[in-house]
Amino acid sequence: MINDKKMEEPAIKTADSVSGSMDIHEILKYLPHRYPFLLVDRVLSLELGKDIAALKNVTINEPFFPGHFPHYPVMPGVLIIEALAQTAAILTLKTMNTQVDENSVYYFVGIDGARFKKPVQAGDQLILKATILRERIGIWKYSVRAEVDGRVATEAELMCTVRNKQ
Repeated sequence: MINDKKMEEPAIKTADSVSGSMDIHEILKYLPHRYPFLLVDRVLSLELGKDIAALKNVTINEPFFPGHFPHYPVMPGVLIIEALAQTAAILTLKTMNTQVDENSVYYFVGIDGARFKKPVQAGDQLILKATILRERIGIWKYSVRAEVDGRVATEAELMCTVRNKQ
């Protein structure tokens, strides 16, 4: 028997109930990065002007693993920070309803309080989160966090800006 009751709204906001998820094809429209420096595989959720969650699948085929470190491969912390900055860039550009083109660049302009709490290894799925703290005179500040299996791997505050090339 079919129940005529209206389905209840989910308690958790899903990507589709906010601003939507993004696959790699849409990400490529917003980020100028390409292999091997594109470090965001998928956007899981995005709320314009507020926050974003994305993921990076970390595989043994990453170009940095043979040298960092051959006997115990871990993702370099600076690349985790870069992945977080790329995630924040997507949030900013989607919020501004714009894309970086050949005349503009999204610059990473500052980092505060970076902490590396858990090594990220091949096989990990890195969940990248960024929350906008503020925007002033074109400089955006974010609280960012990378997690593996629900545990914080890296956290920091980042500042970025979009500027014309000159």
